[in-house]
Amino acid sequence: MTLTNLLLIGDLSTPQNFTFFLGAMAMMAASAFFFLSLPQFDNKWRTSILVSGLITFIAAVHYYYMKESALNGGEVITEVRYIDWILTVPLMCVEFYLILKVAGATKKHLNILIFASLVMLLTGYMGEKSGTDTNSPAAWGFVSGIAYFYIVYLIKYGALAKLAASAGGAVEKAHKTLTWFVIVGWAIYPLGYMIGTEGQWYSGLSGIFENPDEAMNVVYNIGDAINKIGFGLVVYAAAVASKKKVKPY
Repeated sequence: MTLTNLLLIGDLSTPQNFTFFLGAMAMMAASAFFFLSLPQFDNKWRTSILVSGLITFIAAVHYYYMKESALNGGEVITEVRYIDWILTVPLMCVEFYLILKVAGATKKHLNILIFASLVMLLTGYMGEKSGTDTNSPAAWGFVSGIAYFYIVYLIKYGALAKLAASAGGAVEKAHKTLTWFVIVGWAIYPLGYMIGTEGQWYSGLSGIFENPDEAMNVVYNIGDAINKIGFGLVVYAAAVASKKKVKPY
């Protein structure tokens, strides 16, 4: 493998290819940062930082394959992106659990979050693969949206929000910030979904773009960079803040 191939350098003249390149490099850099920072934290935060690094590393690997496909003039394989999401989104749910574990979060809370995230992703995949000559993408997207709003309810108003409030301090602050990432950052993906699934009641969005599929990938790539790296940085900041509060005797 040449250095050029390793760095994914090729035709970066299109927004799609450029954001694939930028996303892959940013994810790999974030992974290195999180992994190299592990020794400075105690066990309370080390697992959370490790998960942050795994999220961005898994994404970087999948971005490599998606970028290679795009640079070679091929279609970006939807399955590759959803495999990435099926691995990384539940890990983002794990971040909520690890942060709130000290406040009483249980594996039941984690399982509910993971189940809802998988429903959200699998129904989204079904919508993208169902074709645009029927109303299936809109219907599957609606179900995916229900799962998404259920996650928002759990972390913003439900049991997890109450646990965060009881913990206070860096834990509560990190939880609130991650919650806003889910509310605002994850809302980027439905926009990409609607752009890429033509022939629906929202088809006016796809009509704006000359190539809706490429526009969808650009939106997804931006969303991934913001959310996956952002999640990790929030956890890192919480770990640093917690460390500063530990005063030496």
